[in-house]
Amino acid sequence: MLKRLALVLVAAAAMPSVPVQAQTELSAYADKNGYVNVQKLTCGQLAGTFQEDANFLGIWYSGWYNGLGKKSSVNLPRVKEGIHELIVYCKSNQASTIIKAIDVLLKDEKARNAK
Repeated sequence: MLKRLALVLVAAAAMPSVPVQAQTELSAYADKNGYVNVQKLTCGQLAGTFQEDANFLGIWYSGWYNGLGKKSSVNLPRVKEGIHELIVYCKSNQASTIIKAIDVLLKDEKARNAK
């Protein structure tokens, strides 16, 4: 048992250290009245929040865009995949606003579907 523990500790010490990024609650981006300006949120803010907050925002944006398109139904697998794609995109493009990221992803999807 002690040998196994020693091996685990040696292996852990040999692993390169990975910087841990603190996560920020979505409420940190709210104004004094509790409102979050979704048009100004950045990809960096989305990528740096908790997963459940990122999912919540993704669902909110999906509803917003569906409302603009006068759609009254939701395709759950498509929304989940879209949220995942948005988070992946945002991790690589943190300076972009989320709405610009969504625009890029929607245009990419439209181009793929046109082929």
